[in-house]
Amino acid sequence: MIYDQAEFDLRCEWGAQGVAQLAPISDVIIIVDVLSFSTSTEIATNNGAIIYPYQWRDDSAIDYAKSVQAELSKGRMSKAGYSLSPASLTKIPAGTKLVIPSPNGSTLTLLTGKTPTIAGCLRNPEAVAKFAQKYGSRIAVIPAGEKWEDGTLRPAFEDLIGAGAILSFLDGSLSPEAETAVATFYALKNDLLAYLKKCRSGKELIAKGYELDVELAADFNVSDCVPFFKENAYINGAYLNF
Repeated sequence: MIYDQAEFDLRCEWGAQGVAQLAPISDVIIIVDVLSFSTSTEIATNNGAIIYPYQWRDDSAIDYAKSVQAELSKGRMSKAGYSLSPASLTKIPAGTKLVIPSPNGSTLTLLTGKTPTIAGCLRNPEAVAKFAQKYGSRIAVIPAGEKWEDGTLRPAFEDLIGAGAILSFLDGSLSPEAETAVATFYALKNDLLAYLKKCRSGKELIAKGYELDVELAADFNVSDCVPFFKENAYINGAYLNF
């Protein structure tokens, strides 16, 4: 297929179509949704929580949470309880089972099929890269992007940077798309927080009172946690035996 970047070890493509093109021919796939699903999932699983991704926040999410004996996260702008806000999850207790609906990171996770799936962000790029290469050399990195009001994909600056950060720690031949992500990351890596605060997604969160979420997302390479999708949930895969 002309779009699958199959002649390269390390591939990078956006959103649901990226998953559709790359997951079937990759040894492992990495979902990058920096603001905020991947960052929230890293923080939660690093604390020992178990995160169940779900696509929609509707009545079916309530039923799904009951079916897996998990708590349903609150809406993104909820000021109390666990939500998609990374700051809300910094003290989540080990063993907590939480369903997180998300139109981007969760949705893409649920499209990867049987391909081993990891959630990556700026907090854990080196750990994610090392873990991914245990599965093989064919690695797909998927910047999730956001949605415009009409539902179409909006490429998101922060996800391109996150994808580039992970790819920078991987060994293998880079597709032009992957090489572009790495080059962008290297160009901006010394001032990640400032750029995240100035990008569209960052400005949106700050305007709604979530500056701490942006700061947590910009903490570079501070975590050894690897959120690994296993039996319909993300767990910290850092200690899994191969």
